[in-house]
Amino acid sequence: MDTGVQTARVELIEPALVPVAVGLPGSEAVRLGDAYALARSIYADKLLGTGEPALEHALGLATSLAALRLDAETRIAGILFAAPQYLEDSQDKLAADFGTQVAGMVAGIAKLNRLRVVTRALAEQRSGEAHSSQAEVLRKMLLAMVEDIRVVLLRLASRTQTLRFMSRAADELRRPYAQETLDIYAPLANRLGIWQLKWELEDYAFRYLEPALYKKIASMLDEKRVERESYIADTVAALESELRATGIEAEVVGRPKHIYSIYNKMRGKKLDFADLYDVRALRVLVDSVKDCYTALGVVHNLWTPIPKEFDDYISRPKGNDYRSLHTAVVGPDGRALEVQIRSHEMHRHAELGVAAHWRYKEAGAGRPAAKADPFDEKIAWLRQVLAWRDDVADSVNWVEQFKRTALDETVYVLTPQGRVIDLPQGSTPVDFAYHLHTDLGHRCRGAKVDGVMVPLNFKLANGQRVEIVAAKTGGPSRDWMNPSLGYLQSSRARSKARQWFNTQALADTVAQGRASVGRELQREGMTGANLDHLAQQLGYAKSKELFAAAGREEVKSKQLQTALRGKESADAAPDALLPGKSKADASASGVLVVGMEKLLTQMAKCCRPAPPDAIAGFVTRGRGVSIHRRSCRDLQRLAELYPERMIEADWGQHHDGVFSVDIVVQAHDRQGLLRDISEVLSREKINVTGVNTQSKQHMAFMSFTVDIPGLEQLQRTLAQVREVQGVLTASRR
Repeated sequence: MDTGVQTARVELIEPALVPVAVGLPGSEAVRLGDAYALARSIYADKLLGTGEPALEHALGLATSLAALRLDAETRIAGILFAAPQYLEDSQDKLAADFGTQVAGMVAGIAKLNRLRVVTRALAEQRSGEAHSSQAEVLRKMLLAMVEDIRVVLLRLASRTQTLRFMSRAADELRRPYAQETLDIYAPLANRLGIWQLKWELEDYAFRYLEPALYKKIASMLDEKRVERESYIADTVAALESELRATGIEAEVVGRPKHIYSIYNKMRGKKLDFADLYDVRALRVLVDSVKDCYTALGVVHNLWTPIPKEFDDYISRPKGNDYRSLHTAVVGPDGRALEVQIRSHEMHRHAELGVAAHWRYKEAGAGRPAAKADPFDEKIAWLRQVLAWRDDVADSVNWVEQFKRTALDETVYVLTPQGRVIDLPQGSTPVDFAYHLHTDLGHRCRGAKVDGVMVPLNFKLANGQRVEIVAAKTGGPSRDWMNPSLGYLQSSRARSKARQWFNTQALADTVAQGRASVGRELQREGMTGANLDHLAQQLGYAKSKELFAAAGREEVKSKQLQTALRGKESADAAPDALLPGKSKADASASGVLVVGMEKLLTQMAKCCRPAPPDAIAGFVTRGRGVSIHRRSCRDLQRLAELYPERMIEADWGQHHDGVFSVDIVVQAHDRQGLLRDISEVLSREKINVTGVNTQSKQHMAFMSFTVDIPGLEQLQRTLAQVREVQGVLTASRR
């Protein structure tokens, strides 16, 4: 017998390797035996963190890979999955003995295992939008971190074997593994179409998380899974025979619904177990639409249809263009049986197109599926690559097919707390800092990647942990705006940095203009003039616009003098520009202090009054009158201590029009929350002068200092902030 061509004889290999070597030619079985010998020597009596013997885990993992009909390299990598833990220079040795593919896959497994801290932390969150978002990013990250899709299959098979072993473990040990499986690994198996592992991952996880419910549903099934699989095989054979007799070329496949899937359908559609007709199901694939309806007639002639359980999604497709015929019948032995009938083209669309099965399964019955994104197209291509693996004789070519799907538009990195952040490929620590918070990006001065200091234009890679070193104050460097230096990759970060420089330039210009206007007011002896009115005389809506124009030297000293001295200004606003016209005079702040003329006033920062708040003044030492809200606790305390320094105040007719107030927001923390709130403020044209945010136990506590013309605009803005997703409260401090 030519061992290089024929399947290995059972007597040529270790008995423990018989299920692992199924379907392999003899030469590959010999290599498998060599890998097993090495594994047995290095694993010895070693135990994994779960308490499972490493060698037992390796054999169970490799057996699952054999059931998937994966190549010898993948099975060998499965047997040697833990070699890096126990073998020095493992990658070089494995590459020399078993080839670079095996060495690369084993290294890939070790790389994914380092994410356990992150995935375990996610499992502990259990629920919430932030939890779902992080789970999705983590699933993408797992795929992006591997150069060979077989590494993901190895990880799925390894987790399946772990859950099998966990049947002997205590609940407190296996529950975190079960939750992690439902969050990350079962959805991955579902998306990639690895049904053999998906159902086992879900059922074990469900059994460990909800043991009572699992047993209840299991007891409702009138046979074990093995018996249901045998029943399905018999019905498939019977239907194939009938279709052939009718002259229809058809592919018939079947599957028994697993317990977790039954639970999901009962929960999602609020059905009783007796109302489920797809516990056992067949799928018939034919060549044309005409054959679909002919096959439907064959099914209904063979078995009795169940009334009101027929859906024609061919003549009336679903919203996502899903097309198929669904019917339920009473099959052999009186058991309910669902049958789906579709053409091969309809099936490709359902599995790989916008109607892909995994989307609505993950969304859950009765809920809208997640919006498709470009990543979905890559998942569809991966499913095709996996489906074609039996048709590609050369495993190297099969790997190259996978590399065509390289998920290289995004890089996934970790915060020090273990949160996954997705950034454009080529992003730097500065991009990372701006993604976390605009202020952190401005103050970024250094970065550590995996504990090592790196330059700020260092290109981040998948799976790296990034920590930002920030100054207490300051802004971005001008160098960051130079594309050739490579500090900023994301358009969002570049926009934030550019905005900072524009704001600083405007602030400097306004400050220069304010000083220029102030000098002219002093020269003319009119420091109490209403600045907004002066601005309007010169053709500007607000005093800030006048200051900016003066700073740019668009308004000259002579124009200011003319406006201050001119007859037109005196006639237009005698009370605003000329002193001594009223016993209660308006200060530059727009506040009337009764009985005083041209008294310096300032708005108290403790309560930040704004029209039409009821206000009162307190005479300070050297800083004029401090204006408070009458309800301010600080003012009430001062009134008790110094009643003689209290003074009446009211808003003038021509107040400045812009006042600072504090807004406080409490919300469920999520990615993009600050951006969404900022968009509301920007849409309302509100200037934000200060931001402070904190996150505790998945809650966000934010405070904003904003400039507003009055409380009417503030109330309208607060109402819109409360409508932002996740916001619980939004109010003035």
